Amino acid sequence: MIRKATLSDIEPILIMTKACAKAMRAKGIYQWNEHYPKASAFENDIKRDELYVLELESQIVGCIVISTFMDEEYIPIKWLTPNKNNIYIHRLAIHPKHQGFGYAQQLMNFAEQLAIENSYSSIRLDTFSQNKRNQKFYELRSYKRLGDIYFPKQSEFPFHCYELVL
Repeated sequence: MIRKATLSDIEPILIMTKACAKAMRAKGIYQWNEHYPKASAFENDIKRDELYVLELESQIVGCIVISTFMDEEYIPIKWLTPNKNNIYIHRLAIHPKHQGFGYAQQLMNFAEQLAIENSYSSIRLDTFSQNKRNQKFYELRSYKRLGDIYFPKQSEFPFHCYELVL
């Protein structure tokens, strides 16, 4: 079941994202760290009504942010559509114990369907340049890689920006 997150979901979400960060570090992917993601980011997502969770048997196993807000880091990217009617995906995560079962696909299907039903022009996102699995995941969904941005508190390596025109 996919539903909107509430403030009471913050703690299980943080436990899940910390497990994700640990699993990524074990694979040499230093995408998430002590600076990101923090509780304050998820709290802000909930206030903006943009955070969704995936539950299995009443346990949160995944999350996704579906936002209409364009971060300033995205401004230099030469997007395929105008900057006025877009959805941005952030903080897509599936607990490591539940990865490989299609749950990330379910969350992205949900986000894409929501975007289509609300007549958005495109879906935009970024993924870490050192996370080849994520890049393949989005490219197999027909997202086009457009350019790179940097989040110095997260990594010296770039994040690749992608867009899917709807």
